[in-house]
Amino acid sequence: MNLYQRWQSIADQFSEEQALLDWKSGRAWTFGQLQQEVDRLPSAKAQKMLSANAWTVDLIFETLRAWRDGCLFCPVEGDPPDAAQFEDVAEQIGHVKMTSGSTAQPKLVLFTAEQLAADAANIVSTMGLRTGWPNLGVISMAHSYGFSNLVTPLLLHGIPLIWSGDPLPAKMEAIFSEIKSPCTLPAVPAMWRVWLQAGALKGADVKLAISAGAPLSLELEQRLYEEVGLKVHNFYGSSECGGIAYDRSDSPRSDQACVGTAMDRVDLQIRSEDGCLVVSSEAVGESYWPPSVGGGPLQSRQFVTADRAEIKSTGGELLLHDRHSDTINVAGRKVAPRKIEAAILKANPSLDYCLVFGVPSKDPERVEEVVACVSATKSPGQPAQLKSSLAHYLENFEMPRHWWFCPDLTPNARGKFPRSEWRQRYLSL
Repeated sequence: MNLYQRWQSIADQFSEEQALLDWKSGRAWTFGQLQQEVDRLPSAKAQKMLSANAWTVDLIFETLRAWRDGCLFCPVEGDPPDAAQFEDVAEQIGHVKMTSGSTAQPKLVLFTAEQLAADAANIVSTMGLRTGWPNLGVISMAHSYGFSNLVTPLLLHGIPLIWSGDPLPAKMEAIFSEIKSPCTLPAVPAMWRVWLQAGALKGADVKLAISAGAPLSLELEQRLYEEVGLKVHNFYGSSECGGIAYDRSDSPRSDQACVGTAMDRVDLQIRSEDGCLVVSSEAVGESYWPPSVGGGPLQSRQFVTADRAEIKSTGGELLLHDRHSDTINVAGRKVAPRKIEAAILKANPSLDYCLVFGVPSKDPERVEEVVACVSATKSPGQPAQLKSSLAHYLENFEMPRHWWFCPDLTPNARGKFPRSEWRQRYLSL
């Protein structure tokens, strides 16, 4: 597949329609004007790789230039990887993603044009993205979530983009008051929480609200539904394979573990030996780079996640229970951090955030002990009070032995809580 030819057909089809609005500068382009801008860009054929910063509309133009000139493209938030290391990459590779999440160092994942296009097609059809509902861009375009929900729908499906890159409530209110059309808003849970608390969503014409990057709590989902009339749809994916599951329902979930059902054209299975989720689709990446870092090819269009999961026999809902690497061993019993986090937040709605992890126990037979790190704008109460609130939700061996009240506990720029980093911070106290 030639992505640039696909883009040219989109530019011709929607030539006079607005494609891109840069809210920061006030500049706007139709699809035809985007093409004209790209036509003026100098050739990059002498370069192996192009990159662009996630937070400017230059990324859109550099993506198209890379497609036009046959270069690798790597969206970044900081310094790009060294282009020299890609000298031996196969000719059909066109895109490099940098993974995020729980790993200490990002991995590089290689994609062909077909794989990028497949993920975009799955997202557009599953979520029902429409040309009449521009995407409002406030999430990083370097992350797989942002690139596949904002950039490729624009360039391959004609879904317009209003780019802000600034999720501050005051900026969101200004945008909502001035844009003349309904919009689709992909965000992360931390953004939804701040917008709700600040009253920034009242009067907003958001036709489709999406949350990804981290689990959306039932409490926040319910409040958004009741207070501003928004059903926020959970979206679960991974850098290695793109979209995995999506909550298509019109009302709030009742199970924190539920992340929806399989995306269109995505097959989900549970691996028998360890309960980990296996994703099969045409959007699965080609390989890690260098291969030794990630274990080589993502074989046969399959990606084995580190998430222990369950697929309900009726309805096909996907339930995430824990990550294989995050499981806490308490005296031989396997404890799922996500289950404890969900219970703590449900029993203590005054808490803003909660993160659970295991630390070595002084008792070798106990192996590990559970630590609950919590933050709240109001007083969260004493550990004894928090523990007693969990009696109806957790077994004794699942109860946190240690409580860490940490006002600094907030998600990172990608909406995640890297568990290994917070564990290390706790151990260094």
